[in-house]
Amino acid sequence: MSRNRGFVNVGMNHDTAEFAVESLRWWWRRYGRRNYTGANGWLVCADGGGSNASRSRAWKWHLHKLSGELEIPITVCHYPPGASKWNKIEHRMFSFISMNWQAVPLESYATVVNLIAGTHTRGGLKIGARLDRRMYEKGQKVADDVWSEIPVESHDTNPRWNYTIRPHRPR
Repeated sequence: MSRNRGFVNVGMNHDTAEFAVESLRWWWRRYGRRNYTGANGWLVCADGGGSNASRSRAWKWHLHKLSGELEIPITVCHYPPGASKWNKIEHRMFSFISMNWQAVPLESYATVVNLIAGTHTRGGLKIGARLDRRMYEKGQKVADDVWSEIPVESHDTNPRWNYTIRPHRPR
């Protein structure tokens, strides 16, 4: 937030856990690693449903793979169901995107991406956008044996919604 920058990954087919994590991965490669060179962990604030639902095994499995690639833990704090509008990103970014494209027919992906990327404010907010052309498979299941290998550490406060995923299981 202090950098006054945002990023939107626009998908073409399904909002899946894999797409959500790929959006995080792409942001890191393009922006994050350059701006946060000393990062030794991530904090992801997520809503409670959809592709990044707190109960989704696929979300946690794909996060675990990303954690391993980056070799850092990823802590996730979910907003309670029905409270995703508390997320600062809704107010700091998406409200301005909506104002920027109001009354414009969203007839193509190029129009959507260009309008999002053209969003800026007098306060200096600038938003990047890209079109993710990859096709993501709906309904991915994580088998019990794979699930048991994912090191998900639930937090003491609201353990269903707050957890840390480490790159590898502690020895």
